[in-house]
Amino acid sequence: MFNFFAASPKGFEYSLACELKEFGAFDIKESVAGVYFSAPLELAYRITLWTRLASRIVLVIYKGACESAEQLYNAAYCIDWPSHFSNKNTFSIDFHGTGGFINNTQFGALKIKDAVVDRFRDDGDNRPDVERVNPDFKIDAHFRNGQITIAMNFSGSSLHQRGYRSTTGEAPLKENLAANMLVRSGWQQQPVTLLDPFCGSGTVLIEAALMASDIAPGLKRERFGFEFWRSHNKTMWTAILDEAKARATLGKSRCNIKFYGSDIDSRLVALAKRNAENAGVDDLIEFNVSNVLNIEPPAAEGFLISNPPYGERLGSVTELLQLYYQLGDKLKKEFGGWKVAMLCSDVELISSLKLKADKQMKMFNGALECVFNLYTLHANSTRRTAPELPEGVDIADIAPAFANRIKKNVKQLEKWAKKENIDSYRLYDADLPEYNVAIDKYVDYVVIQEYSAPATIPEAVTKRRVSDVLLSLPNALGISPDRITLKTRERQKGTRQYEKLDDKKLEVITKEYGARFKLNLTGYLDTGLFLDHRVTRKLVGEKSRDRDVLNLFSYTGSASVHAALGGAKSVTTVDMSNTYINWAKENFELNRLSGKQYQFIQADCLQWIKENSDKKYQLIFIDPPTFSNSKRMEDSWDVQRDHVNMLGDLIKLLAVEGEIIFSNNKRKFKMDIELLTKMGMKVVNIDDQCLPLDYKRNPHIHNVWLITHAK
Repeated sequence: MFNFFAASPKGFEYSLACELKEFGAFDIKESVAGVYFSAPLELAYRITLWTRLASRIVLVIYKGACESAEQLYNAAYCIDWPSHFSNKNTFSIDFHGTGGFINNTQFGALKIKDAVVDRFRDDGDNRPDVERVNPDFKIDAHFRNGQITIAMNFSGSSLHQRGYRSTTGEAPLKENLAANMLVRSGWQQQPVTLLDPFCGSGTVLIEAALMASDIAPGLKRERFGFEFWRSHNKTMWTAILDEAKARATLGKSRCNIKFYGSDIDSRLVALAKRNAENAGVDDLIEFNVSNVLNIEPPAAEGFLISNPPYGERLGSVTELLQLYYQLGDKLKKEFGGWKVAMLCSDVELISSLKLKADKQMKMFNGALECVFNLYTLHANSTRRTAPELPEGVDIADIAPAFANRIKKNVKQLEKWAKKENIDSYRLYDADLPEYNVAIDKYVDYVVIQEYSAPATIPEAVTKRRVSDVLLSLPNALGISPDRITLKTRERQKGTRQYEKLDDKKLEVITKEYGARFKLNLTGYLDTGLFLDHRVTRKLVGEKSRDRDVLNLFSYTGSASVHAALGGAKSVTTVDMSNTYINWAKENFELNRLSGKQYQFIQADCLQWIKENSDKKYQLIFIDPPTFSNSKRMEDSWDVQRDHVNMLGDLIKLLAVEGEIIFSNNKRKFKMDIELLTKMGMKVVNIDDQCLPLDYKRNPHIHNVWLITHAK
């Protein structure tokens, strides 16, 4: 009798323990990411060949306390290694775990290596060679909580590698994970018609066909870890292999289960067919290229088991939510009598099926924690669907108050926007506290900005509400889900967040009071145009005729464009970011503005003001950040703390009859009017004059002040 440990992904322990019990193993004990068991050699061979769930099987040689490097060395040295493998064989050591005296796994592996070669030498043999790649004999060591376990890797390379899959799709599903899905869904115990409408490279269906055909999952493996073990019984192993081959031939001839797979990606379907052919079960599975929303149940009853897509990239989440919702509707309408099992890493996505789960389990797809939901679809069950809505979506079932508010806002704003000659504006800004998002329309696209929720609201509730928003919007606005982008940001308190989000660009051109601007809806948190400053920019344009205009902290130069279109004598655009200076130049080109009168300067604005006090401008627009500690600035900047000094420097650049339009987004900003007046300035608040209609629900979005020389 030998002692073993069957390693597995986290969440497999119960299933693996049950599998080992069915094999006839002894002393079964579940642990973290695996199960301990005992077995005679013949049974150990069978388990290694037939396990569908384990990642590897290791033969435990030593287990005991270990609290120092000396103890680790002694534990490894006391093992009679020459009785396990020859010095003519290569070996390697996989060391897992750190803590205590072990700072890194390389240290632990080195100590065991030293002990192994010393034991060979002290026994009068030459030392064996270490081989990192494809060694003959693998030693597996695990250190945890002051205990060291030293074992031989009995199975070899990971058991999930069955040998039938040469390549995979973009998000490969490991074979033993697919097998666990089949076990935990109940399909293995009751094998019936099986459908996977997101089949990818075919793993779920191939594993199911192997089960139904009584084909050992390790039958196509070329090598096992015990082959260079000196106690290996080749005769016994050959007999077990021959028996497995005979069972496979008989089992496949008797298999009468139907398997169906489909995917929208023809390349993946072709790959799935090749994998099924490699596994020898291609004649049992029918593959098709198909959109999941077009599939039909291939039988009156069966199992639908799948690992549907769950995207991480911005822009994909809305489409996926719609897909899940419409799939849930289709399943309820057309798959009555079926059982459904879905694996997904995103709880909100799978919740969008709007199906009541019989059971929910956790599984790990690599390091990714997933939920595995089981559903029973009852015959003649349909979801109530409003007849006037597109297929599959009943807004009343999702977020009626939110959807109604969006429709109301659209009705109010569409005519106004057309009259104003603008096509980008804010549709919604946390109008309803429970739906804490801002929604902006940019031409034919929509950008949703998710504010961080208060700590009093559970994260799960917040995510569910955002999902409801994304599900409701396409129909409420009458647009395709692929034209909706979700961004997450902190509620703005004046700081301009220019962080890069993605190299992918979605660029559109918007119009505003006769001006045209380039927008990037996906690359950054901000799109290149602050909609709340629309009226302020218009004011800049109206005040610019025959004036020398200065735009500081210019961002993408939109106020500069309005100044130029308004007939400015000259326009100087200053920003610290070279990216935004170049963007400003593009906006000028879009509006066919060119000439030496338009200057673009990349500089620290505060420093530039100090260095150019000899220049004079009749109109200055400045919209500084609330706070900045950029490495390219000499000092940190705080608008409340530093606005007086900054305006004191800036007034020196203002012509006698000139005007400064000063804006910032700090919600509790207090202008020091008394001190500025003593410095010879006249300061007038013009917030009401600069508040756009689409922001009237939120009048505290920014502060705007008109500053002139006191007369």
